[in-house]
Amino acid sequence: MALGIGDDCAIFQPRGKNEELVFTTDMLVEDVHFRRETHTAAQVGYKSLARGLSDIAAMGAEPRFCLLSAAFPVWADEKWKDRFFDGVLDLARKTDTDLAGGDLSHAAVFACDIVVCGAAPAGTALRRSGARPGQPIYVTGSLGGSALGLATQKGAAWKRHLRPEPRLLLGRFLRGKASAAMDLSDGLSSDLHRLCLASGMAADIEAPPLFRGASLEQGLHGGEDYELLFTAPQRIRLPNEFDGVTITRIGSIREGTAGEIRLNGEPLDIKGYDHFLP
Repeated sequence: MALGIGDDCAIFQPRGKNEELVFTTDMLVEDVHFRRETHTAAQVGYKSLARGLSDIAAMGAEPRFCLLSAAFPVWADEKWKDRFFDGVLDLARKTDTDLAGGDLSHAAVFACDIVVCGAAPAGTALRRSGARPGQPIYVTGSLGGSALGLATQKGAAWKRHLRPEPRLLLGRFLRGKASAAMDLSDGLSSDLHRLCLASGMAADIEAPPLFRGASLEQGLHGGEDYELLFTAPQRIRLPNEFDGVTITRIGSIREGTAGEIRLNGEPLDIKGYDHFLP
């Protein structure tokens, strides 16, 4: 095992191969990640795979296949189940990710677990642990849209919440350029804190680019944007946009207490999503 627990994906280096495989797993649970009153079955299926593919993107890898295990409650009739798998397969086809198998069961609430395997040339998969002092910090796209959509259930922000777009092409573009990377699933403050902890570094940032209508609070702490957060050596020149997605510098890495973040010179509270807080 080339890299185990602690990153977006584990990395496995097959013997005698010139590529490494990356593996991730993501759970999606009713009333935690979606509500059936507001999310269609197809949207739930799409999002279940999108979450895993975002981890693959964060490692700079190309998806190969996925495995899906799902537990259906009594309210989920055959029509709902079919449309759930329609959503999974819709994104699987668009991203050339084969659904290779899984398992089915029943439960009091709907829950599913997706395992995604991706691949990258040997030694090129991106990790969280490579950030160094003085390196710029970047984010892709705009932040806070998913949190705004969840709050308002309206317009483009609601669409952003329901159908996140894994940055697969952009992740592969960053191979050989980014020094550290991860996806933004729990909020910028929490995820940058984790990247800094993995690298043994601290960070100074300014306000990130915000989704239209989103507040600074939503941009800093709102989850499920599924954009990429990364650092790069100062010598690397990056475009302002790639594949229609903006790339914005928001700060720099510095020496200091590992995981500490300052916003405009002031300590930033880490208030992103915590799975174990009510």
